[in-house]
Amino acid sequence: MHTKMPQIRINKFLAMCGFGSRRSVEEMIQAGRVSIDGSVVTSLATKVDESRQTVCLDGHPITTLKKKQYVLLNKPKGYVTTRSDEKGRKTVYDLVKNRAVFPVGRLDRDSEGLLLLTNDGELAYRLTHPRFKVPKVYRVRLDRGFNQSDFAVLSGGMELEDGPTAPCRAVYFHDFADRLEIRLREGKKRQIRRMLEALGYNVKALKRVQFGPLVLKNVQRGAWRYLTHIEIKMLLRAVKLDRKTGGGK
Repeated sequence: MHTKMPQIRINKFLAMCGFGSRRSVEEMIQAGRVSIDGSVVTSLATKVDESRQTVCLDGHPITTLKKKQYVLLNKPKGYVTTRSDEKGRKTVYDLVKNRAVFPVGRLDRDSEGLLLLTNDGELAYRLTHPRFKVPKVYRVRLDRGFNQSDFAVLSGGMELEDGPTAPCRAVYFHDFADRLEIRLREGKKRQIRRMLEALGYNVKALKRVQFGPLVLKNVQRGAWRYLTHIEIKMLLRAVKLDRKTGGGK
């Protein structure tokens, strides 16, 4: 007796296969790059049964990746967080010699620090979705001392061109007037830089030191390692995913 495999939405299937977060694979689908049994699909509501149907991306058949992998990179400045760059700039894949994984969120070219990469699409989706409120901690160096009266504005939420920011936590780092530690639970594009620029400051350096339960330590700038089983369990627990772990060291 054969058990019928459940159908899943095409965006979730592609994310599970390691082609990016659900947001990024939705762009692939809507661009007409995905087909099922030879027919192009553009509706995000389309469902697929991998056991009976063939899914192609840009004409190439794809299947789910059986082994999930989790990588922590200490990203240096000067690298973009993409698979390739049309301007010929260095990418994080010049450092991480594993193209099966994709970045969870982004660090812009001028920022450094903790970058998580994985082919676990469901985990990546939850880690970056505002509903799960996964905290990220950054350390910032400014062009001048931060005015204490600006903490209320920065921490209470600000209006940016793409909408209001959620409240965050901001404090001086080690009592240096020009250095801050900022804790966010969302991830708008270049959010910290834009918030501080709106207050009249220029960011000289920005480093992410924590992502959820992961803390950046014992990894040199430009180096990377696989997560341990304990770290993977902590990440899954942080986003309420209950499953056995794999891919750790």
